[in-house]
Amino acid sequence: MYERGGAIGIFDSGVGGLTVVRQIASRLPREDIIYLGDTARVPYGTKSAETVVRYAHSCAGILLKRHIKLLVVACNTASAFALDSLRESLDLPVVGVVEPGARAALEKTKTMKIGIIGTRGTITSGEYQHTLQRLDPKVRVFSKACPLFVPLAEEGWTTGDVPAQIAAAYLCELIEHEVDTVVLGCTHYPLLRETIASVLGPSVALVDSAEATSEVVEKILASTDALCTSNSERSLHFLASDAPERFAQIGKAFLDHDIGDVEWVDF
Repeated sequence: MYERGGAIGIFDSGVGGLTVVRQIASRLPREDIIYLGDTARVPYGTKSAETVVRYAHSCAGILLKRHIKLLVVACNTASAFALDSLRESLDLPVVGVVEPGARAALEKTKTMKIGIIGTRGTITSGEYQHTLQRLDPKVRVFSKACPLFVPLAEEGWTTGDVPAQIAAAYLCELIEHEVDTVVLGCTHYPLLRETIASVLGPSVALVDSAEATSEVVEKILASTDALCTSNSERSLHFLASDAPERFAQIGKAFLDHDIGDVEWVDF
């Protein structure tokens, strides 16, 4: 189960999870990573819980065939709906992005007023709120779905008047609630960090769940003696269930470098 030679497997509903790849690759430069973007069935945020669980298990099945040693569910919606089911059925560590982001937010907040922004599916699930209140019942949580942030990120419209106006419309409620910390509860949202921060103002801390998740991955691999110790060049392999060429094109913005060939996979 914990073979050093195994890769870290990561899946998301599309390209957004590449922000998680970027953080893990930076923190663990020796680890091989296999990433699956389920671009044929994106977005997960508008699907039912039952459908998301089914999709998550099929993605995990593809990655398990590649002999991974740990699975990261980069999609916030899949983390909210499918994490427990995956952990019950798989014989390897499964890491989601919700709890790491929630813990990081609690470490940053001073007023115990935390905002969550994400897809409709993530916000409707209430998973961030439930997790935060389980970790600290005194916390007050305010959530807002921001569905247009995903297409803005994928089209490269991350700064300028249009994204600023959309962000202002979405985030005004959180400003009115005087939150001092906001969790970027979707893997696409770090690309809009500059715009989101400018709207919320300097007094509000932003939490990137991808960064917090990379810390958890490192701790799990270290605690199980499964960190890669090889000095050989790290392998990054990308899979997509549809339009691999477009995945490669959009993915460049998420990783800030060319990602090379993307392998098409079918379920």
